[in-house]
Amino acid sequence: MTGVFEALRTQLHEAATEFADGPGALEGILRGMVDDVDRAVREPLEIFPVCHHSPASAVAMARRLREKQPKVVYLELCEDMAPLLTELRNCRLPVAVQAFASEVAGFPVEWAPLSVVAPITEASAEYQAISYALDTPGVELVLVDRSSDHVFQWQVPEDAPADGEALHGDAVGVDIGDLRPRFTELEEHLLHHGKVRHWSEWWHQYVEQPLGDSDHDTYRQVMFLIGSLFRRLAPGDPHRVTVDEDRERYMWTRMREHLAASGADPAECLYVCGAFHAASHVAEFGVGGSGDFEISPRSATRWQYGLIPSSHAAIEAQFGLAPGSVSIAATEWAKNLRRTKVKPFALAGQAGARKPKKALPQAGPVAELAAADQLSGFLQRPPVLDRLDEAELLSWSVEIVRAARRNGYLSSTADAIAVFETSILLAGLRDRARPTPYDFQDAAVTCIEKDVVPGRRDVRRLVEIMMGGDRIGQVGYDALPPLARDVHDRLAPLNLVLDQRGVRRALLDIAGRPELEACSDLLWLLRYLMPHGAVRPIMGERSLGERPIQESWDVALGNHQRALIELGYEGVSVEQVVEQRLRRAAHDPQATTARVLEAVEDAIRYLHSPRLAAELGTRALEVLSGERTVDGAPEVLRRARRLLAYHRTAHPALPPWIESFVRTGYAHYCTLLPTAFTEEDATVDQVAATLGFLFSMESLALSLGCDRTQLELAVAQSHPEDPAKVALLWAAQVQLGRLTRADLRARCHDLLTNPLTLPTYPRYLSGFVHALEPAPSLVDFVVETISTAFAHLPDHLLLPWLPTLITTLRTRGAQYVPLLIREAARVFPSRLPALDAWTPPWLATPDPVTPPRASTSQGMALLAAHPATCDAVAALLGCTGSWQTPASGAALLSRHPDTALALEALLVT
Repeated sequence: MTGVFEALRTQLHEAATEFADGPGALEGILRGMVDDVDRAVREPLEIFPVCHHSPASAVAMARRLREKQPKVVYLELCEDMAPLLTELRNCRLPVAVQAFASEVAGFPVEWAPLSVVAPITEASAEYQAISYALDTPGVELVLVDRSSDHVFQWQVPEDAPADGEALHGDAVGVDIGDLRPRFTELEEHLLHHGKVRHWSEWWHQYVEQPLGDSDHDTYRQVMFLIGSLFRRLAPGDPHRVTVDEDRERYMWTRMREHLAASGADPAECLYVCGAFHAASHVAEFGVGGSGDFEISPRSATRWQYGLIPSSHAAIEAQFGLAPGSVSIAATEWAKNLRRTKVKPFALAGQAGARKPKKALPQAGPVAELAAADQLSGFLQRPPVLDRLDEAELLSWSVEIVRAARRNGYLSSTADAIAVFETSILLAGLRDRARPTPYDFQDAAVTCIEKDVVPGRRDVRRLVEIMMGGDRIGQVGYDALPPLARDVHDRLAPLNLVLDQRGVRRALLDIAGRPELEACSDLLWLLRYLMPHGAVRPIMGERSLGERPIQESWDVALGNHQRALIELGYEGVSVEQVVEQRLRRAAHDPQATTARVLEAVEDAIRYLHSPRLAAELGTRALEVLSGERTVDGAPEVLRRARRLLAYHRTAHPALPPWIESFVRTGYAHYCTLLPTAFTEEDATVDQVAATLGFLFSMESLALSLGCDRTQLELAVAQSHPEDPAKVALLWAAQVQLGRLTRADLRARCHDLLTNPLTLPTYPRYLSGFVHALEPAPSLVDFVVETISTAFAHLPDHLLLPWLPTLITTLRTRGAQYVPLLIREAARVFPSRLPALDAWTPPWLATPDPVTPPRASTSQGMALLAAHPATCDAVAALLGCTGSWQTPASGAALLSRHPDTALALEALLVT
């Protein structure tokens, strides 16, 4: 058996001598490759090397399974994913087997969430092996690759988990048979001399097509040779080499353990793995290998498992393939099946799968694998042109012209002929025996796409669609996690087909059909949890204290099936997932008071849970007590006002956490106010919000036991230097009664008349505008100061300030603008002609009104004649008695006339 490949060794020795000027390192590599092939071929447990998503590997796998009918199939796939494989029959391929962990234990926290996916397509060898093993009685399928937990255990912080090309969305992809040169210079050399642009095109031309019609022995030896070549020319990355070798030790250890436990005959087993791992050098290689590899225990991370929809584009991104290459592979798969007459395996009951006509015939005695040299003949055999390709190329040319015409291109029959001839020409220029889909794609672009029109599909994309497009898989209802099935069941009253892709419009007349309110609640929960576009409200909103009447929704759950499935990893119901996320957000170490109050609002709006709202409100109180700045004061003020208004209208009494929050917040912001006035990092908006919280919550805080002296002392201790903050301080003093409006107006007048302070006057105005937050009663004064500024400020000071004013009003438009407009409408004339004669109220000097002073004698005579009036006033003041004599009354009034005059003025007004 040792001399089987001796002729090939001799040929490689001669080639090395000729091209390398004598034997040396090149000969060592070539001889080592042949030794690897020889070693793998002679292994008692048959090794079947594959390449991921390779039609040639899938056809060879289906053919070999029908010939040998093994009793045990060892598959290179994460061993903890085995229970999910039976659910593939409820899916439409491509789908991906996923392991997911939202919380980590034993890994860096920044890696969370952890996700591992293994995509599976119909044109893949692993799917053929899975279908055969699951639907054939007496056959056992054993997954032998490292677990999902070990995938991350063997990562290093620099490489994991979101680095590299092996990504499927945001998950780490695991593959079966990743065959791509790791030596960059080698890949560039192959692409250059192969006259191709991408590795997928090179593989299709020089591996897929030649192996499409090859026999089993030729296929195995060629794949062993390619795997050995890429392995021996891989760069010396110590970590990657260690991981590869540990994976091989792991798999061979698992296979030997299973053989020992089950007593299976290695001759009746089949080991399906990537060609890279088939040419292994580790001591544990083979069922008789030496070495004792110790498998480390898994971490305490709790993993969830499920199936998620995949797509050709996602697979191409995961493995770094050329766009459209997986669709071309699917086309080649169908073509190879027609040419070779091989019957593929498919899981019974799967969507799109053919019904099995009859059971597999009983296999005869398994013959020992003949180790004949098939490599020499394969490497020397010239390619054969298949005439079927010409007919296929002609049909492609006709179809692409038809598709181009439908998309607005002025293509004709002449273009179809040109595409056909150009494809053959390009194949000849690139030294190819027959045109490939990549040649056809280039020819179509050259002949049809003479210009590019915006909004129109380009010809390259049309070719991809014609070849199958970006096929997207679907997970069936029975394979969904409980949460996803619950969502489908609860939305059943809407009569929508939720498992199909596309957007569905749902109209909810909740007033006429009250049972639809439960669907509305679920849709709002899904909108909170799922990505944008999964469920989108067209009409209706969810706010505190409001009940829906009518709603309209765009539902596209079929387009976001993966996101819905991943929700099932977090809980058994949507409400449970929302509650967990709200708690997680509230108890996050970086959570702010505003973020926790937002969680409180969400708990009330979406879950209608006073218990959870009280729990999160208590957490907000704890976070507020630990804050040392007023950075979040604007958001805290807005949310606290909304929550307070809701509880005042919806409940007879405020919940205890609201009262504690107001009481603690009042004392907390009083403490921070002097520092906020002087710190440069604190903005005017934040200081204004702090004052707004104190003044708007003051009455409630005082009723709960707070002392107003705290606020007065905080304002008295504040000494800002920034003009805007100084204006805020003045507004606070006016609100507290420490400063009159006349004094405030005088200070502003001094600023306008002082040339030194005039340039800073716009900043004072900005402070007064922000003062509407804590003191909305100053709106008349703010209108007055702004009008005065427009009247007296020069343009070189006024114009640069206008953008700041506009930005402030735009940011707080819903709050400030209505107040200012209402006050301006009250003050300014309503008609333009009246503006010329109009005088601002703050400039008008009212005439002194002196009440007419009646004579003493008339007043005394009047009161003496009608004493009942004075008796009523005396009784009102609590005095008893009556007039003794008119003379004595008149004498009294004569001595003290002020009382009578004041009473007369009161009666007149």
